[in-house]
Amino acid sequence: MLALPGLLGLVSLAAPLPALAGPGFDTVRAAHAPSDITLLDRHGMALQQLRIDRAVRRGPWLALADISPALRHALVVSEDRRFFEHSGVDWQALAASAWANAWNQRTRGASTLTMQLAGLLDAELARPAGGRSVGTKVSQIVRARELEATWSKAQILEAYLNLVPLRGELVGVAAASQQLFGKHASGLDALEGAMLAVMVRAPNAGAAALERRACEVLQQMAPNQASRCQGLAATIAQSLARRPGPAVGVNLAPHLARLMAAQHAQRAAPKVLLSTLDAGTQRVALAALRRQLAELRGRYVEDGAVVVLDNASGDVLAWVGSSASTSSAAEVDAVLARRQPGSTLKPFVYALALQQRLITPASVLDDSPVQLNAGGALYQPQNYDHAFRGPVSARTALASSLNVPTVRVAAMLGPEALFDSLNRSGLRLSESAGFHGHALALGSADVTLLDLSNAYRMLARQGLHSAVRWRSGDAATPERRVLPATVAWQVADMLADPAARATTFGLDSPLVTRGWAAVKTGTSKDMRDNWCIGFGRRYTVGVWVGNAGGAPMHGVSGVSGAAPVWRELMAHLHASAPSTAPLPPAGLVAQGGEWFLAGTEPSRLPAVKAMPVFGIQSPRSGSVIVLDPEIPRALQQLVFEGEPGQWFVGGRLVGSGSVVNWSPRPGRIVLERRSAEGSDRVVFEVRAAPPQRAAGRPNVGPKLKPNG
Repeated sequence: MLALPGLLGLVSLAAPLPALAGPGFDTVRAAHAPSDITLLDRHGMALQQLRIDRAVRRGPWLALADISPALRHALVVSEDRRFFEHSGVDWQALAASAWANAWNQRTRGASTLTMQLAGLLDAELARPAGGRSVGTKVSQIVRARELEATWSKAQILEAYLNLVPLRGELVGVAAASQQLFGKHASGLDALEGAMLAVMVRAPNAGAAALERRACEVLQQMAPNQASRCQGLAATIAQSLARRPGPAVGVNLAPHLARLMAAQHAQRAAPKVLLSTLDAGTQRVALAALRRQLAELRGRYVEDGAVVVLDNASGDVLAWVGSSASTSSAAEVDAVLARRQPGSTLKPFVYALALQQRLITPASVLDDSPVQLNAGGALYQPQNYDHAFRGPVSARTALASSLNVPTVRVAAMLGPEALFDSLNRSGLRLSESAGFHGHALALGSADVTLLDLSNAYRMLARQGLHSAVRWRSGDAATPERRVLPATVAWQVADMLADPAARATTFGLDSPLVTRGWAAVKTGTSKDMRDNWCIGFGRRYTVGVWVGNAGGAPMHGVSGVSGAAPVWRELMAHLHASAPSTAPLPPAGLVAQGGEWFLAGTEPSRLPAVKAMPVFGIQSPRSGSVIVLDPEIPRALQQLVFEGEPGQWFVGGRLVGSGSVVNWSPRPGRIVLERRSAEGSDRVVFEVRAAPPQRAAGRPNVGPKLKPNG
């Protein structure tokens, strides 16, 4: 408060002053930084609000037209009744304040809204704990009159409402309205406006004090509203107890919002984040994932993620990093987490083999038990259903996701070539080819859902790879060719073949869509991860479900886990126009219902190339060999077949090479094959037959023959 002599010294300031230098309204509005940054979709719709300033909570700058008239009225009544009449300083109020101060009487403050705004814009003019000095008060008055000379009343009131501290960390009416009443500032009624207005003078007052002052303001605004003051303290207390939270209806993409905010950390913080997401697709993806996880709750599945890509541009249309509501690790972004992809790597195995012309889609592959050396241990790949189907075409082996034929094809390629090919496809594998060995073909390496989905997008684009985009306005990234268009088309054609898929999945499964789509499922070791990745002509959709902590699921397969979410999204994306099959590119030849690279069709090939032999092919582990009683035992021979090496029975060398004859003896036999690459072994049993002719014959695989 000013003493009377101080007031007399200010009277001369009542005369008009020339405008002084100071920030303009547009500058102040442009410098406003909300504490929450907003993520927008490609159409400008809000998807997410993310807190980036922990010191205060500020909302976006609100135009005066977007602030409740009741709140504006309440503020003027409470703080500056002659706001629209004075030119920055209310000399009448200032004189009354100085006179009361001279007589040591308490009175309302004399600072106008314009003078208070001057203090909000300049920290040196803000009211210190011990009160302002005469010099500071003079500077504040000068600044207020400058504002009135250069700003309109509407601009002053708008800036004040956006900058004034109201309670605790709340600054500005946008944040306060959201926090205290859960609504936009445009929707505040007279009672709520009065409550906010009185917080300007007493931001930390209790509910009773706020009730008393709010009732006074409310009665001055509208005397017929006095009855609303009854029980107001309880309403105020309830508002003050509300917990902070994100803005209503914009909690759809927290993981991408955090990623984009972190990428802006080294630059000037933007007020909004412009993404490539589509709000409608994001909502459908999140809802579909949550419904499916609710279905799987009894099978110990709580996490999931979804990515939707635009094939042509690489724009990310949906990024669901977590189900949030069902997850105990909702902060983990499963779109970027590295997990084992299982069988979803198989298309790239067959693509490389097709490119190297080692196989065609019609090649006959052997789906029978095989043992492979893997770092000094035996690797025995099994199909998902633990069954073997014998000779199958490469088309059926890929579409039906048969493991053993895939491992045989990968062995022809070699781990190094496959490892390099997967990295060229954008999967960014860690470790080394030797670390993964033969298991690499079945998905032993860790990948991210985003990288894997983009690798499938490469297949959809007939072998052209480019990086994805999630920031709107980013320039298109350079593209590079990973596969010939012919090979990528062959792989997509096999993945889209429902008849070839029927061997494992049947003719009616979540992989069947209304239009054309190429799709592959995958399940990692011990049921820890489940995937479904696929594409149509325009979009690629990738889905992962599992547990962020790595706990195994119970009885969840590709078609029962991730596939239903994939199918729902494909239906949504193609609701107006079903996907159509791409035309075969030049360089493919149709023959006998199959498509071949020119020069690989069967009529042009001299013979089918034999598949390589791995490990011990015969006898099989667990076989029971019965000696023939009609042939003298000394003349009977058991044939060992497999990869070249040295063969040992019970630790004793019995021969070398790829075929070894051995005179069997009854008992439990441990057969071991050793080579420079490693060793493998099988255990089988030889039984002596009774004197009569044995009813059974030796098992398929092991061969008994007369010696000589």
